[in-house]
Amino acid sequence: MSRSKALQYYIVSRLLLAPLQLLTIITIVFLLLRATPGDPADAILGGRAPEAAKEELRKQLGLNLPLWLQYLNYLGNLLRFDLGSSLLSRGENVWDIIGQYFPATVELAVCSMAVALIVGIAVGTLSASRPGTYFDVGGRLFGIITYALPMFWAGMLLQLIFSVQLGWFPNSNRFPPNLPAPITVTGLYIIDSLLGGNFTQFFASLHHLALPSLTLGILLSGIFERIVRVNLKQTLQADYVEAARARGIGENKILASHALKNALIPVITVLGLTFASLLGGAILTEVTFSWPGLANRLYQAIADRDYPTVQGVLVFFGAIVVSASILIDILNAYVDPRIRY
Repeated sequence: MSRSKALQYYIVSRLLLAPLQLLTIITIVFLLLRATPGDPADAILGGRAPEAAKEELRKQLGLNLPLWLQYLNYLGNLLRFDLGSSLLSRGENVWDIIGQYFPATVELAVCSMAVALIVGIAVGTLSASRPGTYFDVGGRLFGIITYALPMFWAGMLLQLIFSVQLGWFPNSNRFPPNLPAPITVTGLYIIDSLLGGNFTQFFASLHHLALPSLTLGILLSGIFERIVRVNLKQTLQADYVEAARARGIGENKILASHALKNALIPVITVLGLTFASLLGGAILTEVTFSWPGLANRLYQAIADRDYPTVQGVLVFFGAIVVSASILIDILNAYVDPRIRY
């Protein structure tokens, strides 16, 4: 089988498996929510409400039905792309909640991923190109520490230093409360402020975004640092690199034009895996910095036992992770001709 046909077969098989992956995520979320202690009726009416009122509310919400019937009803709604309505936000549609809060999460995620790639690749390259030196040891320590640090602890520590003690950055929110927010076009404040030509809004939104994105990005950069350092060290010992040295090519040109390009191929694969970590880290980051994104809204829904919102947001996140994984695999196959499927 030729490589192109094998790649087409792989793409089709991944696309066919994607619904099964989503179904697994949907089922696990559905069962876990109902296995955890607590009752949505108590969250909505309060613990002191009459039991008859609670029972009537459960009946209205369909929570009195058998578990298998609730599951089938939920699957039927998903097939119609109906994520349901929030139990606590006066029946607000979950799609409306996603549309309102997701742009803030996208803005944080994109900037954090940019920071993670830039810092991780830079530190990994510096460490691998100077083996046995203090740069190499420092790069290893950087990768271990950033990978091991708890996201919420590091966020609170940086917030305490740079927001409370030094006052360099705001410690919460997405935009100054005394300024009008940019006119919504994309929902991304940085882009919307540039589209409106308002640089005051641009720098204000960038100022609020800086500390959360740097925190999340630096902690994720350890993943890329380790991948780049290990692969670049192996690449610098390859035969074609030795041949380039024998031809008199300088070390910097070898590093930039030959070794680094091949060493960065595994980074594309890791991008897909890091995407899930990025969303998980976004939850802790948004809660720590009071960032009004979808991950923070998910945290509130979990605390309030808001079944439809939690299920809808997690299914939405799951669809993004599955789609990103497929796209990264396809891109990796096109970039690296050595891959066979």
